[in-house]
Amino acid sequence: MRIATAQFSARPGDITANVATMAAFVREAAASDARLTVFAELTVTGYELELLTASPGLWMSGPDDPRLTPVRAACRETGTAAVVNCASAGRLMTFVYGPEGSPLTTYAKRHLFEGERKLFEAGSAPGRFTLDGTRIALATCYDNHFPALAAEAVADGCGLWLASSLYGVGGGEEERSTLYPALARDFGLPVVLANHAGPAGPWTGCGRSAVWGAGGGLLAEAPAERPGLALADVPLVLSPLSPLP
Repeated sequence: MRIATAQFSARPGDITANVATMAAFVREAAASDARLTVFAELTVTGYELELLTASPGLWMSGPDDPRLTPVRAACRETGTAAVVNCASAGRLMTFVYGPEGSPLTTYAKRHLFEGERKLFEAGSAPGRFTLDGTRIALATCYDNHFPALAAEAVADGCGLWLASSLYGVGGGEEERSTLYPALARDFGLPVVLANHAGPAGPWTGCGRSAVWGAGGGLLAEAPAERPGLALADVPLVLSPLSPLP
C-alpha cells in the first residue's frame, strides 16, 4: 500500500484554511497513487490549546461536522482514505475517513501530555480500522511513548501503526528520530508519523514526517520545517482476523 504523511504549519484557529490545505494534500497524495494520507495532531485548528479553551466553536461536533466536508469530499473524489486529528466531544480525537468519504472509525488520545490534561478527557479504547484488508492501529503523539499500546495492536492483528504527532525543533527532533524507528523494529509494524512543520502553538514543529518499515528502516521522509508529503510503498500483511468497519 502506498501511504502518504502530510505536514504543514496550521493557521491558528482557521478551520476553513486548514481543512482546505488538508483536502489539497489528499488530492496531491492520491495523484501519486497513495491510498491513505495521515495528518498531524490537531491540524484542523493548529495545536492551539489556549484558543481551544477560549473558543468552544473551534471544537468539532463529530466526524460529520460540515466544516470537515472538504476532506471527506477529497477522499470520495480520489477513492482514498485520510486520518484527521481535531478537538471534539471533550477529547483529542482522530477521525478516519474511507474511500467513500464516510467515517470508518474514531479514536480518542489515551495518554494526554501536560497541558492537554486540563482541556481533554483521556480516551480508553484502541483505535482500529481496516483498509484494503489490513487492520490498522491509531496513536496520537504521547501515546507512542507507551509500548503496551503497540503490543496490544500486534496482539489484535494490526499490520500498520499510524501516529498523528507534534515534535518540535530541539529535543523533539532527537525524540522523533529514535522513538519511531524503534517502535517499528521492536514490534514488527510499519510506522507512519505525521508531524507539524513550522509554528504550532508554543512549539515550532520540526517536520520530517516519515514512514519506517517493519524492521525500523526509513522508507520516506518529508523536509524539515517545510510543508510537504512523504510517500512510501509499505508491504503489508492482511489481517487474519475479521475485518473491522
